[in-house]
Amino acid sequence: MFTEQGPTVRELAVQALSSIERGYDLLAPKFDHTPYRTPDRVLDAVTDEVRRLGPFDTGLDVCCGTGAGVGVLRRLCRERVIGVDFSAGMLAEARAAFPPEGVAPAGQGPAAEAPAGERPAAEGQAAEGPAVDWVRADARSLPFAPAFDLALSFGAFGHFLPAERFGLFAEVHGSLRPGGQFVFPIGAPPPVGSRAYWTLLGFDAAMRVRNALWRPQFVMYYRTFRLGDVLEDLTRAGFAVRLTPLTELGRRPDGSPRARLVVATRE
Repeated sequence: MFTEQGPTVRELAVQALSSIERGYDLLAPKFDHTPYRTPDRVLDAVTDEVRRLGPFDTGLDVCCGTGAGVGVLRRLCRERVIGVDFSAGMLAEARAAFPPEGVAPAGQGPAAEAPAGERPAAEGQAAEGPAVDWVRADARSLPFAPAFDLALSFGAFGHFLPAERFGLFAEVHGSLRPGGQFVFPIGAPPPVGSRAYWTLLGFDAAMRVRNALWRPQFVMYYRTFRLGDVLEDLTRAGFAVRLTPLTELGRRPDGSPRARLVVATRE
């Protein structure tokens, strides 16, 4: 997709006609070569802004995919970081990107495999950063006690229907210690009538037609995560919420920021 290393049109079609979990298992080996991966400039902007909120000991990447958010957390947390996702394929790619101490990444030496039946884990490089673990689970039912100082997520919310959003936020709330913070970037909506506006509208319309005609559903919508609704659901879930501009990502012609960081604190 747009590069020789990315998925072909046929591979994308097979993914789109699969369930979300199966689709991402198929896409995982080439995911980081698609536009779906969060750009580094967004990861860096969030890292710089969240660092001001710390320090943090433990971090959780919700719907971690191939681990881009775990990379952010490793720069922010001192003791332990966990990435959680329900796609085994995406977790396999993430484990390869963050191997255990003394094990070279894929292509640079032999890689370690977790024993069958055990939870995949990468015990992190204590001298270089926090320990890293990987957990396969559905974000709508997180298997954690209130143990984290910081939770974040990148690019995953379009996979949850609006009716599921409050439950998702409540699960994150229950995984944070009192005073813990849940952060994620949210972009300004494109101007009505712009190319981006029509692109997102067309994509969402195509997905709705696909889901009306084909099973299993593949939930992936770009226009259902509206800021006002998101803030309301976060508040209902027990968070105190504030917004801060991500100035590194620029401003729109009217002077407003192109993206903001949502900072939701468990009271």
